[in-house]
Amino acid sequence: MKFLYSLVLSSFFATAAFAQNVVIGAPADGTTVTAGSNMTVEVDRPNSLTGSTEVAVVIGFLSCVGFSSETCPPASEILGSILYNGPYDPEFHTNVSRSKPPHQNFTVTIPATARTGPAQLSVTHLSLVGAGPFPLLETLNMTLNVENS
Repeated sequence: MKFLYSLVLSSFFATAAFAQNVVIGAPADGTTVTAGSNMTVEVDRPNSLTGSTEVAVVIGFLSCVGFSSETCPPASEILGSILYNGPYDPEFHTNVSRSKPPHQNFTVTIPATARTGPAQLSVTHLSLVGAGPFPLLETLNMTLNVENS
């Protein structure tokens, strides 16, 4: 009986946590950016019935040039240059498609010293989920291509 209870409880927490995950809505994976330029990072949080409190988002940038086969290490291990570190307050916006989930846009600057070649953009998200609540920490990443101006 305890096993069944533990299994059901674990499934509930996993489902609740999955419902609170964020997605990088923009830029698209593989986007080419210019060193020193501004870029908009859109962080989407699909709507959910599970209550949560958003805590923070950290947006990082790491050049992959110089790593073996120019592949960046996992974003959960190294974020690189921090482009944004602060509150996250996703909202529905009336001037966009009805299918767009709650989201927040962040304008960040690609480091002027970024090396030409592949780079990693990461988003680390922290929220408190449920009535308990329990912490949910996740790190997402995508590849950018950097060119010099």
